[in-house]
Amino acid sequence: MVEVKLHDIGEGMTEGEIIHYFVKVGDQVKVDQPLVEVQTDKMVAELPSPASGKVKEIVVNHGNTVSVGTTLLVLEAEEAKAAEPVMEMKWEETAPKKTPVSTTQQQPTRPSKEKTEKNFIIAAPYTRKIAREFQVDINEISGTGTNGRITVGDIYNFVKKRDLIQTSEKMKAISTETIGQITEPIKENLGREVRNEKESKGEEIPFRGRRKQIAKKMTQSLYTIPHVTHFEEADLTELLTYRNDLKEMGIHVSAVAFFIKAIAVALKQFPVFNAKLDEENEVIRLEKEYNIGIATDTEDGLIVPVIHHADQLTVRQIHDKLKELTKKAQENQLTPADMKGGTFTISNVGPLGSIGATPIINYPETGLIAFHKTKKMPVVVENDEIAIRSIMTMSMAFDHRVADGATAVAFTNRFKQLIENPKLWPIELA
Repeated sequence: MVEVKLHDIGEGMTEGEIIHYFVKVGDQVKVDQPLVEVQTDKMVAELPSPASGKVKEIVVNHGNTVSVGTTLLVLEAEEAKAAEPVMEMKWEETAPKKTPVSTTQQQPTRPSKEKTEKNFIIAAPYTRKIAREFQVDINEISGTGTNGRITVGDIYNFVKKRDLIQTSEKMKAISTETIGQITEPIKENLGREVRNEKESKGEEIPFRGRRKQIAKKMTQSLYTIPHVTHFEEADLTELLTYRNDLKEMGIHVSAVAFFIKAIAVALKQFPVFNAKLDEENEVIRLEKEYNIGIATDTEDGLIVPVIHHADQLTVRQIHDKLKELTKKAQENQLTPADMKGGTFTISNVGPLGSIGATPIINYPETGLIAFHKTKKMPVVVENDEIAIRSIMTMSMAFDHRVADGATAVAFTNRFKQLIENPKLWPIELA
């Protein structure tokens, strides 16, 4: 017998939710054939079979969350083809690898290659999970997202229309004779009760998968770290002028790429913010690498891909890497390597319209900076003159166990100096 267990596939992973099984008890499987789909706090992954043989037992039902090391199912392996029960996760591609299944069926089978090619559907794993829970065939839905991508909203709208049609058909099935026996007051009260029942229930969103893991991590951070938030403003006028000059030369670089490079330079001067507190051993560990996490909003929730060795990259290289990671995050194609090793995190919420916040630190890091809205405003400049400048607000949250307010102010002042004075970049940001 071979026990298929949930294994750690990423930094800090402790548990995963069983989304659904591709096999049922009694099925014959081959080596590397996907057996079960698992949702971790960072991604959706498939657990392949370590051996050829027959599915003897499914130990954990879908929908349950289990810790790393838990046995999910048991295989009766073929002796000649049995392999060591060590598995690796396979990342789910944008194109579907399976047909949607009903939540009442824990025993789906994989579709043929021909059917998969005919039904190329763009939808995130979480969206597919919602479809399965509502017993919806995702192939019947037209996506309203980018490039026809199916969203969670599309699923809910489909379910509403489907339920409305089913209710209408049930009403038509009632005989005319029976309806005629119902007096008008009774019919009116009946209709009112039905409407009130529907209105009182409202809409429900499953609290599972990535959303649940985000909640756990945020709670852990707030309960563990004494947060302090420092607010500051930066004048981006010269930076934006410089970017426009680069555009005229055919060079397109985002302002955030400059921010990341400036952060890396500032962290070298204030390494306490590029550190992690080891309370057990009573030491503050200063990280040798400068890996900047980018808080990214996706359809399935917040995720933080990492730009590794940001201090060693040019601004243009950082821009290209940022663009690549953002695209992979939106398409749910990030790998563990893309998300591990972060030492400091930034969050660029300005494009969404934010003017301020008290961000939660990405535990176990020491600091996080959020960049907020940039807007033109009158500012007093040299000789007490008034000028219109582009001012960005930002908020920095830091771990007060590791650093103090004065150090945080000095750090943000250094960052401001770099992004407000492009003339320094050939010297400092090379």
